[in-house]
Amino acid sequence: MSLILDHVNYIYGEDTPLAVKALDDICLTIPDGQFVGVIGHTGSGKSTLMQHLNGLVKASSGHIYFNGEDIYDRDFDMKKLRSRVGLVFQYPEHQLFEIDVFSDVCFGPKNLGLSKREAELRAYDALRKVGLPDELFYQSPFELSGGQKRRVAIAGVLAMKPDVLILDEPTAGLDPKGRDEILHQIKNLQAETGMTILLVSHSMEDVAEYVERIIVMNKGSVMYDDIPKQVFSHYKELEEVGLAAPQVTYILHELKKRGLDVDINATTIEEAADTVEKALKVSC
Repeated sequence: MSLILDHVNYIYGEDTPLAVKALDDICLTIPDGQFVGVIGHTGSGKSTLMQHLNGLVKASSGHIYFNGEDIYDRDFDMKKLRSRVGLVFQYPEHQLFEIDVFSDVCFGPKNLGLSKREAELRAYDALRKVGLPDELFYQSPFELSGGQKRRVAIAGVLAMKPDVLILDEPTAGLDPKGRDEILHQIKNLQAETGMTILLVSHSMEDVAEYVERIIVMNKGSVMYDDIPKQVFSHYKELEEVGLAAPQVTYILHELKKRGLDVDINATTIEEAADTVEKALKVSC
């Protein structure tokens, strides 16, 4: 179920003296099954862009198509869109409210009008997909760790069985172990289901490690849209807009300056280790 954005613009406070253009002529195609990273400095428009994709915010002008249908058509079923395009907000555990984990995850499917049995089957499947142990299903969500709460919140969206999953800073506030566990689980989920995933993140290491495509937002516009190696090859330009490349990029460039024949386009720790090892063998 591809998403297409056709010359999308959005203005906060339109027709007022305080109007601010948050999105500026966005044209993008998100095909089925792609794992996309969305990065940009605070205020770049990335979160506003994500909120357009499931109709939470309506564009000031332009069109958005889901599965070939214009979501702004008068007879378009917006409720159906929001069940197919799931959005997990930053700090989603703040939205947990039921007496236990299982009831919380059942809430979304029940709201779709599904039977109690179908809602429970979906909740069980979603909780298993995010790797939450069975013994925690009937605990209060407020007794869980930060990482466990985050898994429950993601499961609540997965139980709606979306075709597209949007994650806005899903690891914010987590320790390194919790962050790695969540992202690894998301990557496994994408590999197992073929779901389209959009990951909004401030961590260059995370997007370099997990995504296959990066969209860079700057001042409401798309600055770059390419595979990670190509995007991070523009690390100096990224620095100029308040971003950076993964740390390994800077290390490899420094090693190259010092005469070691490494691949400066490596973006992950594994790739960097591999190219350094090969360069050292050759130099010896």
